[in-house]
Amino acid sequence: MSQDNWQELERKLFLSTFNRVPVTLVRGKGARVWDDQGKEYLDFVGGWAVNSLGHCPSVVVEALEKQARNLIQASNQFYTIPQIELAQLLVQNSCLDRVFFCNSGAEANEGAIKLARRYGKLRLGGAYEIITANNSFHGRTLAMTAATGQRKFQEPYIPLPNGFVSVEYNNVEAVKVATLNKTCAVMLEPIQGEGGVNVPDDTYLEKVAKWCHEKGILFILDEIQTGIGRTGTLFAYEQYNAEPDIMTLAKGLGSGVPIAAFLAKEDFSLFSPGEHGSTFGGNPLVCAAACATLKYIITNDIPKKVKQVGKHFITKLENLKQQFDFITEVRGRGLLLALEFNSEIAQELVLACLKRGLLVNKVKPNALRFMPPLIITEREVDEAISILQDVLEETRNPKY
Repeated sequence: MSQDNWQELERKLFLSTFNRVPVTLVRGKGARVWDDQGKEYLDFVGGWAVNSLGHCPSVVVEALEKQARNLIQASNQFYTIPQIELAQLLVQNSCLDRVFFCNSGAEANEGAIKLARRYGKLRLGGAYEIITANNSFHGRTLAMTAATGQRKFQEPYIPLPNGFVSVEYNNVEAVKVATLNKTCAVMLEPIQGEGGVNVPDDTYLEKVAKWCHEKGILFILDEIQTGIGRTGTLFAYEQYNAEPDIMTLAKGLGSGVPIAAFLAKEDFSLFSPGEHGSTFGGNPLVCAAACATLKYIITNDIPKKVKQVGKHFITKLENLKQQFDFITEVRGRGLLLALEFNSEIAQELVLACLKRGLLVNKVKPNALRFMPPLIITEREVDEAISILQDVLEETRNPKY
């Protein structure tokens, strides 16, 4: 079947929820993927910051193969070893004490919100409201759509569940003003990924965490996109001196395998049996893959390499900014970066890069986002920059 046929079949079968780029991928290795016509691409989308060790990393493939021969699913009615081993790894390498495993970032955030409301009910006289930030993104469930501080995601589904209020990001005073007797928690992204790779001031998260502790409310960090080494430390909170009471993880945790988690400090681990659960969450297969991923990242100090390559990447992007006056900003940390323009040309650039064998992401109409595998090399960054430079040059001087 031809590429056109595959894509036409998709259009007949799927709900229209994705604006797909016109390429059908069939194989991947490292930072490279190939389409059904055999064309090779350098992947700077990384499964939306998911493929932390690249495509089909041998350490994860071997873990999946081994576990699949022994036990794939048992349900959380029983103890399973990969789940316990993964929980131990996360607790030993974070500031949190307890873990719950689920299947997606939205589920992890739902669980964190439920735990915060449980805390509000038991210790804050029934407080239930969560403060989030404008331009945030916390997931696609109905409640997480309400939590997300972007009106465009909310409009189609009004009325939304109540209990959320959004305030200006990177503004501590706005959080303070919004904190009321009914507030039980503040939930923030250390860096807003889907909002455009928005990086806060160095002291913002620390000040919000301090305010939360003063008021006796919970400080929740959504590290779905920033966690597991993406920004140059295992967790982004380590760079901001802002330990969360609850933290959510997903994306890079399984290096392509669907697994997520939320973690809590002991004092706030208030669920009782039956108050939360998941059929597939933390099954042996995905936990084995996540264990292999996390062990590799920690043992090989991948966050340190991310910091080094990310610095190189930012320097190269800044050089592009000096060359092209329609680039307005370079921002991000580690390997979560964005390039913003003075007009809405991002989709045009995505398609132009695609033709030249580079996959990039349009995070906003006027901004590209880069989320390559954490094992990307400086040489591969230079290759991507060379393609991007050619595309930008053609954008500046179009051929008619």
